[in-house]
Amino acid sequence: MNDRSALTDCELISLCLNGENDGFAELVARYKNLVYSIIARMTRDRDEAADIAQDVFVKVYKNLDKYYPEYKFSTWIMRITTNHIIDTRRKRKTDESNIDDAKPIASQDPGPEEVLIAKERNELLGRIVAALPDMYKIPIVLYHQQGLSYQEIAEVIGEPLSKVKNRIFRGRKLLKQSYAEGMG
Repeated sequence: MNDRSALTDCELISLCLNGENDGFAELVARYKNLVYSIIARMTRDRDEAADIAQDVFVKVYKNLDKYYPEYKFSTWIMRITTNHIIDTRRKRKTDESNIDDAKPIASQDPGPEEVLIAKERNELLGRIVAALPDMYKIPIVLYHQQGLSYQEIAEVIGEPLSKVKNRIFRGRKLLKQSYAEGMG
């Protein structure tokens, strides 16, 4: 079959495990945007995000034999992605954020002043999110920016649902407090 897009993720993984790399190319095509967007939101650096995304897909390829089909492949790849980001940060022991990539929050026909204020608020929020400890930042990014449910986040980060809810609650509280301080 030439059209790999009609195959399920599990079928593509079977092809890969049998040495057919076209299957992996299709998996990359399906999940590259998801992986990149998670990394970009966590690192706030496009170049770094592209490099980390490549590393994630290498790791995924090397570990395809460890994937269990009873779980969604998207959940498995998000877990690898978030764990890899954490590992990368631990190795570097720095938490850099590139605020130049922040895009202003635009209203209908905003004037220059409104654009500047919105940009400053967006940059402040981006810095605050980037400064959160990973235990709060990852669930918040996965929930608010990736649209995952609490249950999906629990599966991705390997924590109980109650802990995910608690971390999102506390993370929001920290965001609100830091945002108020930054605006004051």
